Amino acid sequence: MIKTRPWCPFCSQDVERPQEPRERKMDEFLLGQCQCGAVYVSEPTGFNVGSAIVECMVAACDDNPDLAWELEPDVDYLSGRIENYDEITHYVYESREHEGRRISGILYFIRLTKDLSDLSSKLKDHKKGHSAKLKATAIGTFEVPAMEPRPDPKRIKERATKGDVKKWVAESNIDALVRLTLDDGKTLRFIQRLLYSPSEEERYHTAHVLAQVCRRVSTLKPGMVSDLLHRMYESCTDSASTHWGLLESIASIIAGRTDLFGSFSRHLLMYRGVDSSRALVLWGMATIAKESPEVIRQTPIYAVFDFIRHEEPLTRGNAVRLFGLINAMEVKSEIEQLVNDPAELTIYEDGRPRHTTVGTLAREALENMAVMTQKSSPAPLTPLTLGNTTL
Repeated sequence: MIKTRPWCPFCSQDVERPQEPRERKMDEFLLGQCQCGAVYVSEPTGFNVGSAIVECMVAACDDNPDLAWELEPDVDYLSGRIENYDEITHYVYESREHEGRRISGILYFIRLTKDLSDLSSKLKDHKKGHSAKLKATAIGTFEVPAMEPRPDPKRIKERATKGDVKKWVAESNIDALVRLTLDDGKTLRFIQRLLYSPSEEERYHTAHVLAQVCRRVSTLKPGMVSDLLHRMYESCTDSASTHWGLLESIASIIAGRTDLFGSFSRHLLMYRGVDSSRALVLWGMATIAKESPEVIRQTPIYAVFDFIRHEEPLTRGNAVRLFGLINAMEVKSEIEQLVNDPAELTIYEDGRPRHTTVGTLAREALENMAVMTQKSSPAPLTPLTLGNTTL
């Protein structure tokens, strides 16, 4: 059996084994970058090449999908592929079978032209600068959780039961749930089942507990949490199933680890046009923005600006709260028109209900915007004195 190390089709250098991206996304492939600047992804089955190409394009553009959609092949970038690649051994084989296993993987390569590569880099730097500015002016600042201690490998692993999980969720016993999750992955599925409750308060409480568990578990097993987010989004899309508590949980989990799962945020916007989930989308975006406003600002947030005029108080109030947290000066004048709005609504913070009015949320939003604007204002210049003269 002839096998060779995979190579770059543009410079012919051997390429390293592709790795998991640090930031988790909806469509995940192993990524790598050649020394010549080409970006490549591994599609191990050969059946999902289209998605791999899209992810490779976006990765080559420094995670800027808007730029990726504008590129023209053979003008803005070159592409290449290597077939019969085996992700397990990191070799390219002559035939499609090795040791009884089917070899059908593909390495797909994209290399931008120099002008496009420079533009992508500049856009990335600009995006980082804008994000840093938002972080500096944010009311709350996200903190990466401490690494969870690794369990003793010699221990007798616990088995998750529905009764134990239900009891510990009701008691908010995060330590017990984290310990059980690290022993038995079914724990997260048992918690998810508790979301299907007719009680709104119970759903938000469960979503909050699930997010706290995922926040800590993700320090050791981020893939487990990423898989959970994928399954939850798939359940939301399935018209045959109810998605009580799913959007609330998705947003809460992302808010707990925006450094890992922030790219999942933009997919919440897919459900903004559904009456039953419109307010939940706004609540979820606000929950994430409370921790990391820059993550929400990087989504197509303008798509929900019109909701500030929505006739439903729950939608209007959650929109006001969201825009205040991200310092959306684009709609400040409209927020000012709502400071005397007496419509009542209930929002949830950290799993607990808060009864308020749209007017109260509008005033809080304006206060947040004032604080964030003040933080972003340049400091006054210190007068320069020469002798008795002040310059």
